[in-house]
Amino acid sequence: MSNITKYALESSLKKMMLTKPLDKITIRDLTEDCGISRMAFYYHFKDIYDLVEWACVEDAAKALEGKKTYTTWQQGLLQIFEAVYENRPFVLNAFRALDREKIEKFLFGLTSDLILGVVEEQAQEKSVTEEEKRFIADFYKYSFVGIMLDWIQKGMKEDYRETVDAVCIILHGTIAHSIDNFTKYRK
Repeated sequence: MSNITKYALESSLKKMMLTKPLDKITIRDLTEDCGISRMAFYYHFKDIYDLVEWACVEDAAKALEGKKTYTTWQQGLLQIFEAVYENRPFVLNAFRALDREKIEKFLFGLTSDLILGVVEEQAQEKSVTEEEKRFIADFYKYSFVGIMLDWIQKGMKEDYRETVDAVCIILHGTIAHSIDNFTKYRK
């Protein structure tokens, strides 16, 4: 039953964000729209920003489901961009209302899981430390997040498929190459 309430609140929030800025939406607006008590809201979320974060994590988890391998990461990246684009009014409204650090933190966590899965797979049977794997994943994570934030900041006007294609062309084989470089050139 609790997930039903969470999804109802998420749906209500996304609907309201089509017509109102996030900072003008109140918990009362959400609870009245869902027909629940304020106490029910606070049982699930500490505030509206917590609800926004939960909604983003839920959307991202759906987009990345099973897409954390070398052969599927490109599809995962495409699905992340698709999920962001499909929720464009919600994302743009949240982007304007939340501080950039919160958005970056969310996107870093999302892309880190995606890239680390690929790095782990490519590093099997190679003498790469956990710290080196994390460094490689972080390097690519910052690139992905920077590109996505730039695209969001510009209003998501460019075709995200072209952006993902360009990222894939640039990165083709580079993760495996980075891992090999650590094994060859380590001091």
